[in-house]
This record gives sequence, structure tokens and C-alpha cells, in this order.
Amino acid sequence: MKTGVLLVNLGTPTAPTAKAVKTFLGQFLHDHRVVDVPRAIWCPVLHGVILPFRSPKVAKLYQSIWWPEGSPLMVVSRRQQAGLSAALQEAGIDMPVALGMSYGEPSIGTAWQELKDAGVDRIIILPLYPQYSVSTTASVFDSWARLMKPERMLPAFRFIRDYHDHRGYIQALAESVRDHWDAEGRTDLLLLSYHGIPKRFEDEGDPYGHQCHRTSELVAAELGLERHEWRTTFQSRFGREPWLQPYTDETMKALPGEGTKKVSVICPAFSADCLETLEEIAEQNKEIFMKAGGEAYHYIPALNDNPAHIRMMMDLVCRELV
Repeated sequence: MKTGVLLVNLGTPTAPTAKAVKTFLGQFLHDHRVVDVPRAIWCPVLHGVILPFRSPKVAKLYQSIWWPEGSPLMVVSRRQQAGLSAALQEAGIDMPVALGMSYGEPSIGTAWQELKDAGVDRIIILPLYPQYSVSTTASVFDSWARLMKPERMLPAFRFIRDYHDHRGYIQALAESVRDHWDAEGRTDLLLLSYHGIPKRFEDEGDPYGHQCHRTSELVAAELGLERHEWRTTFQSRFGREPWLQPYTDETMKALPGEGTKKVSVICPAFSADCLETLEEIAEQNKEIFMKAGGEAYHYIPALNDNPAHIRMMMDLVCRELV
């Protein structure tokens, strides 16, 4: 059997325009794994209120972080695909690597067709979400299952559910923090900010929050930090119901008053820099912290196509060959 790798991430608008953002958000927020409100209630709100009013605002945010080559998430994801492919080739492993997005293009279906054309009949699916959540990883599985429904001959496949405590992942994060501190100076606090999910999801069995805390504990241990030198928070909440806490923005507002004047922030749940890291964390939360009396704020970039990150991906994939 010929094996191929399917890397999957969330996706991104094709352009920083209201029209492109509306198309992307429409697909993303229509996913029942993301918003599980009954469709009869949710769809009129989504199409009548959220998309018309939110899309132009979000488009302006994308414009502030858009790279000359395109969307940061897409640019980095393509580099990750190329990096993993090159690493496999250098190791003498014939394994094509395709990239698919849960929302937008290239779709998971496009990536599957690319692998089929390469003669692949065994797939290793790697969602680039270190911590499992029903709203991300499970959505990838749903998409794969729908894609397989019309297939007469199903490929064999392995699905990597999470890697929140993978040794290589923890070491790569710690190395990234050390390198940043060597270049910019160590701060009073390392804050590990994760994308949030509704608290209700956790109450119903989603292990995401627990896995985030475990990742933070392992990174802190790898760095030799004392308990007062690091914190875990959750960002990017949406809607009115409670999400996982403490919230990143509220924490930033409070830290200077508690005596923490210098902070470094890393976002371990994001495998690639995107709107939520480059705008929400590197810009919005920096402004909140500095206005509250902070003196120094440093955003530590996502692992992106860092060689240590690529090595970790290769290890995850090669483990599934056994």
C-alpha cells in the first residue's frame, strides 16, 4: 500500500475583503461542531445579523495582518507541507503530503483527490490542533467521513487525534520560548494563551481544557519555571455563554495592577500564526496590557515551519507507519 499524509488546518479567507470573509465565516459558523445551536434559530441570526455586520469588521482586521504572499495561515501551512515533504524525502520515505482546510480552499476533498492521483491508498490524517476539541479535531473527522461516503473502495487510514503532550511538541515550544528570551530578555511572566471553547463543551466531555492545562504544565517543567512564573488563559470567546476561563484579555487588564509589568505570551494551540495570534494577541492584547500599566509585552510566534516543529510532525507521522 502507498501511504500519504493529509495535513489539515482550520482555513482562511482567500482575500482580506468583506466578501471573502463573509464566504469563509459563513462556512465556518455553519458547522454544527462549532456552533451547536438549532439551525432554525441559528441560521436567521447568522445570515441576517452576524455575517452582514461582522464580515466588514473582520476584513479590516485581516488587512492589518495580511502578508505580501497572502494569508499568514495559508503561507505558513504551505511551508509546513513543503517542510514535512522534504524531511520525509531526506529520510528516504516515499510519502506524498497534501494540505486541506476544514473551511475554504484547498478543501479536504481537494487534498484527498491530490493524494488519490498520486496513487495513495492509505492515509495518515494529521489535524494541526495539538489539543483535541469537538469544535476542531472532531470537525475534521466529520469532513473525512462525509468525503468517504460515496467511495466504493475506502482507503485505510490513521487519524491522529491530538499531540498535546508529545515530547517533541513540548520541547519545540520550550525551545521557542528560550530563543525569544535570549533575544529579547526574560519577562516576569510567561502567559500561555489558548483558543477558548464554551465551558458547556467541557462539561459535556470535551477534554480540550484539561489538555491545554497539561501542555502548559509540561512546557513550564521543561523551562524549569516556578508556579508563579507562568499562567494559562483562554482567548477568542464568541457569544454570550461562559467560555473556559480565565480569559486572556481580562487577565492582561489585571496583571499590571498585580505587579506583573513585563509579560511574554505564547499560543500553544495554534500551529501556525493567524488572525487570532497576529492581531488579537500581538496587537489587541498588547494594547490592553500597556494601557493598564504594563512596561514590556512580547508575543512569541507560533511554531510555524520551525525545524523542530517539522521534526515533530515527521515523528507523529512515522509512528503511524508501524
